[in-house]
Amino acid sequence: MYRYDEFDADFVRDRVARFRSQVDRRISGALTEDEFKPLRLQNGVYLQLHAYMLRVAVPYGTLNSAQMRQLAMIAERWDKGYGHFTTRQNIQFNWPTLKDIPDILDALADVGMHCIQTSGNCIRNITADHFAGAADDEIDDPRPTAELLRQWSTDHPEFAYLPRKFKIAITGSPNDRAVTKAHDIGLRMVRNDAGEPGYEVIVGGGLGRTPMVGKVIRDFLPKGHLLPYVEAILRVYNLLGRRDNKYKARIKILVHEAGLEDIRAQVEADFAHQMAAEGGPMVAPDADEVARIAGYFTPPAWDDLPEEDAGYMAARAADPVFRAWTDVNLAAHRRPGYAIATISLKPIGAAPGDASAEQMRVIADLAETYGHDEIRVSHEQNVVLPHVRKRDLPAVHRRLREAGLATANVGLISDIIACPGMDYCALATARSIPIAQDIAQHFSDPDYARTIGEMKIKISGCINACGHHHVAHIGILGLDRAGRENYQITLGGDHTETLAIGERAGPGFDADQVVPAIERLVDAYLALRDGPEETFLMALRRLGIAPFKVALYKDGEHDRAA
Repeated sequence: MYRYDEFDADFVRDRVARFRSQVDRRISGALTEDEFKPLRLQNGVYLQLHAYMLRVAVPYGTLNSAQMRQLAMIAERWDKGYGHFTTRQNIQFNWPTLKDIPDILDALADVGMHCIQTSGNCIRNITADHFAGAADDEIDDPRPTAELLRQWSTDHPEFAYLPRKFKIAITGSPNDRAVTKAHDIGLRMVRNDAGEPGYEVIVGGGLGRTPMVGKVIRDFLPKGHLLPYVEAILRVYNLLGRRDNKYKARIKILVHEAGLEDIRAQVEADFAHQMAAEGGPMVAPDADEVARIAGYFTPPAWDDLPEEDAGYMAARAADPVFRAWTDVNLAAHRRPGYAIATISLKPIGAAPGDASAEQMRVIADLAETYGHDEIRVSHEQNVVLPHVRKRDLPAVHRRLREAGLATANVGLISDIIACPGMDYCALATARSIPIAQDIAQHFSDPDYARTIGEMKIKISGCINACGHHHVAHIGILGLDRAGRENYQITLGGDHTETLAIGERAGPGFDADQVVPAIERLVDAYLALRDGPEETFLMALRRLGIAPFKVALYKDGEHDRAA
């Protein structure tokens, strides 16, 4: 993974020192809250419903054990003993006091971390496939690209005040685990007919109040042309994006209103101008710099192992709890004898994405001892150990069980994405966390959950869609209706390479009606599916939404007011 050089370290320390001065002036009253707001947002500080919130950048979701231990220390010393991992692969602290935030930023800088560009109308944290460098279906590791973009975009003077926030995601696999088509720019690593690596470039995706699927603006872009092409997209957006209405300011609206072909023509013209410049494009990275960055992502020193390990297989045969965990929480690794282990942060009845300081330390210890000192944060609010020897998995599982981190539910009905909702967020119109907890509790039987199979439920507490409900198999959107929390249900969303926006099923449900509504959907699916291999999404695509709407609203068991 990338480690700061001297320039990185000096840059971050300078930002901390400047913000410390700004905080002092806010506390003294020399700055009003309105004057302070743009300054704090540049440093990842939000003013939430009850307190300030600090969003820490985890570039492309990658951490090491020292960084995770530092996050644990911060949670205990300056927060309430836990952190919240987000769909942007970041971590948030929900209860810091303003006077302590500069000290937190200094503590982050000690381990090569910061909060720069985790908020504001700028290029946000670059996200990537959380299985990067490990997945057996990977074409190329997307992390060097993500790091290149991170360095290029950090404090970029031209793109510091865009019409609206801007998000970029990268996947190196044909199986998209980075939700690239729901981003302002999505990059899919591909190879052309000659076998050369490059990118399929997607623009104009996004969720929120106007969900849209991104469109391919370039089928193949050579790797060396990435920065000038991304800069061309951003320059066109920065010039043409609307600034009079924040709800229509994202690039997805620009692409929709101007049309893909018009935007493509302007982007290609800007790109061609750059490429024709004397000496080549100013933003084209030096080959030595690209090689330097790539050198930080060389694979670990793999052991030469057989595909299957006798001890691992014996543990699976002897312990049904361990076997269930390996069936659900492991993914195939590119190397024989290794596995990718996802640690669920969705124990039954808990807040999705939360981890205590002690749990963070356990994860750090496991990564250091068994996982080549690598940790990933997934956009699904879980944590991943990407490189674990199969022979070590029984020991890893035992330690996870002791720490309350061994829930075997990854991809199942209780592995729910949920935004903080009205428990924390000033923008929320309904609660998300209690709904997620109720659903998980109702479907807590592990055998029943495995019978249901893959089911992606995602919950947002307002139309900003931080819970990604639009791309859920079953999406839940909490709204306020005449002072009452009401939950709309969408069906058929998909966050993968076949990304689709879910269809609203009909009238919403009051909070106490949501679990029975989900139960009716599950019952209908189990009755209608064409065998246990057909997932909920597959069945819905085969049958259409109609039979599921019938089940959802049968017997008048819903709020009929639209």
